[in-house]
Amino acid sequence: MNVTRNALLRWQFDLTWSLFEYHLERLEPADFLAEPAALVWTVRPTADGTWVPDWADTEPDPVPVPTIGWLTWHIDWWWSTALDHVQGRAPRDRTTVTWPGDGAAAVARLRSLRDEWTAHLDTLTDGDLDAAAPSLWHAGPDHKVAHLLAWVNAELMKNVTEIGQLRLLRAAS
Repeated sequence: MNVTRNALLRWQFDLTWSLFEYHLERLEPADFLAEPAALVWTVRPTADGTWVPDWADTEPDPVPVPTIGWLTWHIDWWWSTALDHVQGRAPRDRTTVTWPGDGAAAVARLRSLRDEWTAHLDTLTDGDLDAAAPSLWHAGPDHKVAHLLAWVNAELMKNVTEIGQLRLLRAAS
């Protein structure tokens, strides 16, 4: 059986997303801002009601444990930027991506990104996958669009695992 690269990348994405849905459907409102450790990164409201993430330009040591709220913001940020790149838009600045203020809205935003991402994936040809990757964080001159798609799958898988583990720990305690 011959499977195209795009079909394989889409299958991997869909598998990861199905694991994410398992957790998204079970998240409780209090899960998003629950602080699992003394040293955390979370999202916090500003005086004007905008929710912004904790951030450091140089990763601290030890790395703070992120809350589910922070992780949903993080996914929104990197995925929005990846979409900007693959759709030929100027990538947004990290500081312009804010958390929507509650878990249900954050989940709705992630599902919207999923819809936008899969619609774009469905248009890609082998030639598109072989094109030079737009400049994304880890892309070098030899990276192709296929690499960027594989990176999105890997980054999503990592973040899904982090959210799932935090949710399971809260549910079990």
